[in-house]
Amino acid sequence: MSETMAYTVPGMHCDHCKASVIEELQAVAGVEAVEVDLERKLVVVRGQGLDDGRIRAAIAEAGYETA
Repeated sequence: MSETMAYTVPGMHCDHCKASVIEELQAVAGVEAVEVDLERKLVVVRGQGLDDGRIRAAIAEAGYETA
């Protein structure tokens, strides 16, 4: 069964930010899809067996904090 998790990432403001976050999140086990809305500073992750800590760590690895 697929899960959806959403995160506010205030520091994102450009396509480079978006690409960095997507790249890091796609490497996390269980992640099947990542959507980034720069205007709303929102990251939506879909997949199976998602781990909140790993997702937050991947966003941090990309250089951003979750709110």
